[in-house]
Amino acid sequence: MLLKFNFKKSFAIAVSLFILLLMSPSSFTEEAQAQPPKKAPARTVKRAPTVHQKKFVDSRYKHNRSYLKRGLSVRSLPRGHRVVIHHNDRYYAFRGVWYRHHRGQYVVIAPPVGLFVPFLPFAYATVWMNGIPYYYANETYYTQTPGGYVVVAPPQDEVSETPPDPEDEMVDITDDRMFIYPSKGQSQAQQDNDRYECHKWAVEQTDYDPTDLPYDLSAEDIMRQRKDYRKAMAACLDSRGYSVK
Repeated sequence: MLLKFNFKKSFAIAVSLFILLLMSPSSFTEEAQAQPPKKAPARTVKRAPTVHQKKFVDSRYKHNRSYLKRGLSVRSLPRGHRVVIHHNDRYYAFRGVWYRHHRGQYVVIAPPVGLFVPFLPFAYATVWMNGIPYYYANETYYTQTPGGYVVVAPPQDEVSETPPDPEDEMVDITDDRMFIYPSKGQSQAQQDNDRYECHKWAVEQTDYDPTDLPYDLSAEDIMRQRKDYRKAMAACLDSRGYSVK
């Protein structure tokens, strides 16, 4: 009888434990469902620089124009850009901003001194030093040269935003305008390069540079050297297939 009683008691305990085991997963699931889900940790998102951080306002000489900052890289050039060749390197200009190709992108740069261009920026301020006009835009100075303009170093002397009095000018030493026409269908890039190369050659031949005028010479000497320079410039351009007037 004792063995029979113990067997029944053990069987009842085993059945109770089995029932508890079957019920435990569902109860755990209900408790888990009752708890609110844990929130994922917030991620810090880096914001791209705003347009204002990529630009600056050039307010010198009351210019007050906005330009891209130098050193900035862009994937593509703006439509309508101009190409200028200088020392066999290509430079790209658009509205006063200069670019150069570097590692698959275009970097905003300062144009090199001596770069010849047949055009001025879209907007510029004119200042004078010793009666000579300088054209300023985007921290860059240009002066006039036959067939176009050239990038020059910033003037070292004091400049004026007021034009000089015509009565004070003995001779217009800046009137180096030349009208140059391509007669062989030269591209714009080829024209720019030819003009710059002829400018360098004319300076070597005459020792006269309209971008660096010799102020210690008399007006007569300047006029004579300018005439020689124009002849050398015209001869060089004529040999390269241009009509000069």
